[in-house]
Amino acid sequence: MMLLPAIFTLDIDGRPTLAFEAKNLRESQQLCHEHWLRQDIAGLMSNGEPLWDGKARLRSRRSTENEIAAYRKAARDSKQTEGDLLLAYLVVLDDLQDASDKA
Repeated sequence: MMLLPAIFTLDIDGRPTLAFEAKNLRESQQLCHEHWLRQDIAGLMSNGEPLWDGKARLRSRRSTENEIAAYRKAARDSKQTEGDLLLAYLVVLDDLQDASDKA
């Protein structure tokens, strides 16, 4: 029997910021240490503030029902191919149009 990946939320300094799938809590915690993710979130802005200042604590945890619903909606709306890691942002990103043009 294959278990479906669970949905986890990345909190930045206690603020729910993005939801993603992982096999387990350990895998979700490893994402917090990924260089590419740290670069991405340091370069994104929400309400004129960087999502991550490079110092605030990054923590992953199991998502709440509302966060899971937001992730599932993002997954339905996504144009990503199967197998790609989908990051569903739970905050409003500035210049989202610019960011999606680069993706």
